[in-house]
Amino acid sequence: MRVYYFLLAFLCLYSSMAIAQTSVQSTGWLFLMNNNKLSKKWGTHLDVQLRTGDQFSHLRNFMFRPGLTYFLNDKSDLTLGYLLNQTYIPQESNADIQLTEHRIWQQYIYRHKLNTLNFSHRFRLEQRFIEQQNGTDVFAQRIRYFARVILPLGKGQQKFERGAFAALQNELMFNVQHNDNVNGHFFDQNRAYLAGGFRFSKQFDLEAGYLNQAQKMRKGQTINHAIQLALYTRF
Repeated sequence: MRVYYFLLAFLCLYSSMAIAQTSVQSTGWLFLMNNNKLSKKWGTHLDVQLRTGDQFSHLRNFMFRPGLTYFLNDKSDLTLGYLLNQTYIPQESNADIQLTEHRIWQQYIYRHKLNTLNFSHRFRLEQRFIEQQNGTDVFAQRIRYFARVILPLGKGQQKFERGAFAALQNELMFNVQHNDNVNGHFFDQNRAYLAGGFRFSKQFDLEAGYLNQAQKMRKGQTINHAIQLALYTRF
């Protein structure tokens, strides 16, 4: 089982490293996620993200993503949501540029276990309304596939409720409509992530890790080395 985990980690990281590098960045991401179960069938989703620019120079992105969740069963659910993404671009001689993107998104999540490993798979479709620097708005649609596995580090963790863990995830994104309004390509980006964390209770996880973001641009690619601090709460 340890060999399986290692091979999965290698494949996820290799998928992002295989893309030819043209520019390299180093950033910091702060990620806060809350899932609240209102009843047996309904719940709410909220995640908030702060991302810095290259070399941790400034706040580049503020992202606010609420959603309404319907639980199909104990292993799967559907969510419909909205996202506000504010991008800040500093200027040396002029006023800083602030661009706004609005998204409507739909997602399906499926969870399962394999021995002590906890897997989750997320399929997300996004309708993006993106403000350009010339003042116009453009539309694009993107699909994302996200896979995550949590490995409890303690012994006897069939029902993992407290303790240290390792987390591995990977996400692929593809532009499925109007890719000429974003990077001009079907492939958008890949995000590979490896982290360590601690589960304080069934309601609270804290983790920190490294994220490798390989993003296709109109000309060339960008590799972003991001340090992420993440807080997960569940009620």
